[in-house]
Amino acid sequence: MSLDALFQQILLTEQQAEEKRRLMHGVKLEINRNYEQVMAIKEELREAKIQLETKVQHLSEKLFYLELLKKREDSIGKQKVDLVNQKSILLNILTDTKRKMTEEERNFITEITEFNNEYGLTSNRDILIKKKVKTEMNDLENEENILKDEMESVEHKNVQLNALQLQKNELKQDLFTLQSKLKDVEEQVREAEGITRCLEAERIKVGEKPQTDTECL
Repeated sequence: MSLDALFQQILLTEQQAEEKRRLMHGVKLEINRNYEQVMAIKEELREAKIQLETKVQHLSEKLFYLELLKKREDSIGKQKVDLVNQKSILLNILTDTKRKMTEEERNFITEITEFNNEYGLTSNRDILIKKKVKTEMNDLENEENILKDEMESVEHKNVQLNALQLQKNELKQDLFTLQSKLKDVEEQVREAEGITRCLEAERIKVGEKPQTDTECL
């Protein structure tokens, strides 16, 4: 084999090897992409499974609560029926009791009336009632007189209080007038003291002038 043929064979072999390397690299990249996709799908499946399990758990809890509510509703329904029956029974008892009480009251009044008429107690009863009414009226009149006396006493006290209030107001006015006059007098005293101080200062100046004036010397 000539050198050219050998060289061509070597180049061809290298090209084939390079092509195989490129193919292998491409296959590896594809395998990595597929692996990443598989891992991503697995992660999605895992999250979906967790969400599904959570939803199933919530659904189970809701079904459990629903079952409890149904049992509670059934129990309340039975209690309601019992209460309605008891209410009906109690109403019947109440109605019957009222009827019996009315009959007994009517019979009692009839018996009392017949007894009073038979033994002549009605007239005595009327007399007692009249006496009681008269006594109560006298008591009310006495209370009325007492209230009138108290009202007159209160009115008299109010008159005295009004007079005292007038005197108090007059004294306040006199006090205010005296305070005003006192302020005027104090102002006059301050003015007089000021004038006195000025005159005293002038007197001192006049007393010192012959000693300091050159004309007097």
